[in-house]
Amino acid sequence: MSAAAQTLRTGTAAALRREQVTIFGGTGFLGHDVVESLAPLFKRVRIAVRNPTNAKVSSVKSHVHADTQIEAVKTDISDHASVLQAAQGSSVLVNLVGILYGTDQQFYELQALGPKRVAEAAQAVRAERFVHISAIGADASSDSVYQRTKGLGEVNARAVFAPTTVLRPSILFGPRDNFFNQFASMAALSPALPLIGGGNTRFQPVYVKDVAAAIAKAIELPETQGKTYELGGPHIYTFKQIMELVLKYTGRKRLLIPIPWPIAQIQGAILGCLPHPLLTSDQVKMLRRDNVVRSSLTLSSLGITAKSVEEVVPSYLTPR
Repeated sequence: MSAAAQTLRTGTAAALRREQVTIFGGTGFLGHDVVESLAPLFKRVRIAVRNPTNAKVSSVKSHVHADTQIEAVKTDISDHASVLQAAQGSSVLVNLVGILYGTDQQFYELQALGPKRVAEAAQAVRAERFVHISAIGADASSDSVYQRTKGLGEVNARAVFAPTTVLRPSILFGPRDNFFNQFASMAALSPALPLIGGGNTRFQPVYVKDVAAAIAKAIELPETQGKTYELGGPHIYTFKQIMELVLKYTGRKRLLIPIPWPIAQIQGAILGCLPHPLLTSDQVKMLRRDNVVRSSLTLSSLGITAKSVEEVVPSYLTPR
């Protein structure tokens, strides 16, 4: 058991009630590790999801602390009563809900209004902590609907529950990621990989387990309340350098083709019509901006030493 877990188990952490935590969106890529990270800290973990009977819930339950009760409840984050019901009995609420593609209305409902509803539930049940997961680049005035609704979500949450702790991660990586794995799959099928906008956009990928640990720390440390942390890994890479790493780790040789912004925008508009698009026009807008940490409040502020891409990705992105 970690030191943080031991502190909460023994009740020496400012009397934080540790009976139950509710995690909204706890079955996604990040959610799996967040449930595993928080299970040792609470007697019960409630996972609030759209479908509590799917295989992802079973997978999460199979990897958690043996002494912790895991409960999955059907929750619609677009419905205030549903969110409030999921929050009942919890001293801590964590919101992981987010989407990468969809209609403008879906983005607004899930990423702008969803955090507001969770914050209202936190207020109603007198929660002691609310940790909201946003994203680097969140900006209520952005021309990207993803970044704009992420920014509105932060504003809306704090307008209701001022002590909300906001964590903004960069691109997440880990064995089940949809970033390195996606480009590795593309390299397996295509003779070339695209360099959107020339491949100069900078990223600071962060290990998924480090973000899960940051959530646990945000709960443990009362001084994190009301603050915003930006979470990135120890190194910054250009988009081109990331593609080169993908090819290196998968043992493939592929052409790297620069795609000018106007052409990328057209491709995004076309691919965005697919059910599960590889690229959307909104994502092209986001790719025009670097995705790197700019805040002085980071993983190190939480006492976490970030793992690098080089330490982790070769373990799952092997030659194919």
